[in-house]
Amino acid sequence: MQIVPRHERGALVLAVTGDLDIDNVAPLGAALENASREGAGPVVVDLSDVSFADSTTVNVLLQGQTALGPRLRLAAPSVFMERLISVLGLDSAVPVFPSVAEAIDPPLPA
Repeated sequence: MQIVPRHERGALVLAVTGDLDIDNVAPLGAALENASREGAGPVVVDLSDVSFADSTTVNVLLQGQTALGPRLRLAAPSVFMERLISVLGLDSAVPVFPSVAEAIDPPLPA
């Protein structure tokens, strides 16, 4: 698992790659916790390159939502993550966007 942070248009984007499980998800939790203490813009977790995640990962994302509130956004979930988010209903707690760009600047409702 790897996390590559970058700043884009006022948002902190955390690009996550690889498998996320109980043995290696702690750095994601730490990154979300640090983000809750810094800045005021959106915090976008790019899930496009996540090949596996377990319930520990979901717990870390929910803790991030508690700390960041509406600032936390999930973006571009891989096929695996799309299924996990859908089955667990995670999208009812954390907004999920089809792309990082849309997570940073959500489209206005029609």
